[in-house]
Amino acid sequence: MQAIRIHETGGPEKLRVDEVPLPVPGAGEVRLRVEAAGINFIDTYQRSGLYPVTLPYTLGAEAAGVITEVGSGVTEFRVGDQVASARVAGAYATEALVSAVQLVRVPDGVESRIAAALLLQGMTAHYLACDTFPLKPGDTALVHAAAGGVGLLLVQIAKRRGARVLATVGTDEKARLAREAGADEVCIYTRDNFSTAARQFTGGRGVDVVYDAVGKDTFTGSLDSLRPRGMLVSYGNSSGPVPPFAPLLLMQKGSLYFTRPTLNHYAATAAELQARAGELFRWVGTGGLRVRIGATFPLSAAADAHRALEGRATTGKVLLLP
Repeated sequence: MQAIRIHETGGPEKLRVDEVPLPVPGAGEVRLRVEAAGINFIDTYQRSGLYPVTLPYTLGAEAAGVITEVGSGVTEFRVGDQVASARVAGAYATEALVSAVQLVRVPDGVESRIAAALLLQGMTAHYLACDTFPLKPGDTALVHAAAGGVGLLLVQIAKRRGARVLATVGTDEKARLAREAGADEVCIYTRDNFSTAARQFTGGRGVDVVYDAVGKDTFTGSLDSLRPRGMLVSYGNSSGPVPPFAPLLLMQKGSLYFTRPTLNHYAATAAELQARAGELFRWVGTGGLRVRIGATFPLSAAADAHRALEGRATTGKVLLLP
C-alpha cells in the first residue's frame, strides 16, 4: 500500500510516497480503506518539526472510508461499515489503522468526502463555540481565517447560537464566503485594521471573544480587539506560534483571559466524541450546516496540497483522495 511519510522535517518537499506493508489491526483496532483524508494545519506543524514526531512518520489524523478488517475485541463495528475518525494513525495512506473507540459511523446519505471534511474541523468549531467560550444570544465574536475549513464552520455555529460575528479574511472572494456563512461584518485584514473594526463593530467596547487560528501575526491585535475580561481563544499557529508573553500583559489590556485548547481534551471520552460528532452530522443532514470542500488532491500530490494550504490559497476544506 501507499503512504505519505516524512523521513526528516522541513518543507513540503519532505513528503514522500512510500510503499509500506499493509497494517494489521491489533486488539481494539480496525483497518479502513481511506476514501478521503483531511488535511489540517497540524499536519504541516508535524512536517515542519514545530510539533515533534517519531520519524519516519505517516502524516494525517482525519479520514473517512470503509472498514476492511477488525481486530480482536471489536464488537461494535464490522467489515464494510462506513466510518470516520479524527484520530487515525496515518491517514495519508490507502489504508490506515484507528482505535475503534475513536470511530464514528457515517450516516446514510453522507458521502465520505463530506465526513472527512467535517469531522476534525467541525468538532473543533463545535467545542470552540459551545464549550471553550460558550456563545449565547447577543455575544460578539471575532473569527480569524473565517474562510478556512474551521472558520466557515465556526461562523455558522456561532450564528446558530445567536452570536454576532465579525470575520477576518484576506481577499474579497473570501469575504464573500464568510458573508454567505452568516458573518454580520467582514474585515479584509490585508486592507483594514481588524482591531479597529472590532471596536467599530461593538460601539467601542470590544468583542467578547476572539477565536484565533493564526497565532503570531494576530496575537497583539486580537488582545486589542477584546472588551475588558474578554477571552482570546488561540487554537492554531498558521503564521507561527504565539511568542512568549508576560501574564501581566493580560491585566494591562483589561484583565483578559487567554486559553490554548485542543480537540483531544474536548473529545476525551467515547460518549463526548459521539455526542459532538452526532450533532454535527444532524446539522448537516437537515441543511443547518454547510460543508465547503475547497480543493481536492490525489494522494501523490500531498506536497502540493500543503503548499496551497500554507500559502493561504485555499478556502474551506482541503482533502486528499487516495
